[in-house]
Amino acid sequence: MVRHRFRNTVVCAALLALGLGTVQGVASASPPPGTSRGPATVTAIEDGTARSLAASLSDPAWQTRIEEAALASDGVGLGDLARKASSPAGKDFRSVVADADRDIAAAKGLGAEAGPLLRLRLADESMRKALEAGAEPLVAAAPADDSATTVTAYDSAGRTHTLDAHRLPERPVYVVGVDAERAVTAGMAVLREELARHGLSTTGPADSVSTASDGFWTSRITSVRLSDDEEPWIKGDAEIFSLVTGFGPDGKVRVDPVDMPYLDEDGRTYQPNQILVNWSYYKYNLADVVMMEEDTSTNYRSLAKALAGALLTIIDMGAYVPLVNAVLDAMPDDWWTDDPDYVDSWYTLARNSTGSFRGARGNGTMTLEPYWVSAF
Repeated sequence: MVRHRFRNTVVCAALLALGLGTVQGVASASPPPGTSRGPATVTAIEDGTARSLAASLSDPAWQTRIEEAALASDGVGLGDLARKASSPAGKDFRSVVADADRDIAAAKGLGAEAGPLLRLRLADESMRKALEAGAEPLVAAAPADDSATTVTAYDSAGRTHTLDAHRLPERPVYVVGVDAERAVTAGMAVLREELARHGLSTTGPADSVSTASDGFWTSRITSVRLSDDEEPWIKGDAEIFSLVTGFGPDGKVRVDPVDMPYLDEDGRTYQPNQILVNWSYYKYNLADVVMMEEDTSTNYRSLAKALAGALLTIIDMGAYVPLVNAVLDAMPDDWWTDDPDYVDSWYTLARNSTGSFRGARGNGTMTLEPYWVSAF
């Protein structure tokens, strides 16, 4: 069964520590204080918005507009719907979703430039027929806990309905959640900004250490697959990004985020031919890869600060030092409870690594090849 994630965003954190000498143990660090993700905050905002939207559906004209939008696409922005609404209920809902968008952006460490984040979708394609036949829909937000056995949904009369998280309900359900692709795009910008501010990265893809004049070597992903995993029906598609890290030519740890928007389903093989790492950014020639999954409530600014606090304590001793433990130590404690944020790890990859590499936990497989990027 393909894993669907609407609230969750899969994060592939590729942490590449490049080395030429012998391995000198494993770097480790403790997370700095104040590393927060605010899961209750984002979950509460989504749930409150779902409840408000359900109540607004007592307006027939607004309910019809929502239904048309849900049937027309896989997901639609709630803010856009509210701004274009002509019905009283739709107009009243504008301030609700505007406040919710602003609060979620703040909770995730994103600025106003992230734009509207909340969106709506029909929970499952099989619900279309009942919705078109006039069945009254429920509205829900995905629970924060991936292992939750129930889902709380609301109807237009304000009543609460408890649904089985692993059995499709008979009534159609609208799911309110964060636009994962938009959030990850904005999150990448925040990560680059914060990491650069701490001296761990650069704000753009090109910098003074980027390449030789004739080109540079990279590791290119020719295929990638995550294990098939059974998930509740309320989850939607995922988003992936990578954090590429290692020692820069100056001997300091650096981190370079790479967005991977195509990798949104488990159990499916993707062939992106995407560059994962630009080896000219780094001093050494070995790599660690940590694949992570973050949910909607991740605060990107706090994540960058946590990584900086952990990685800046690591000193280049002239030999390869795996950074996996240091990165995992920097993660907030609640990343290791409820949500399966840590997916897999790959150790000691090199510039000439070729072929398929299965992660240490057996949850993911990547096929890599060296790829030379020529200068113009």
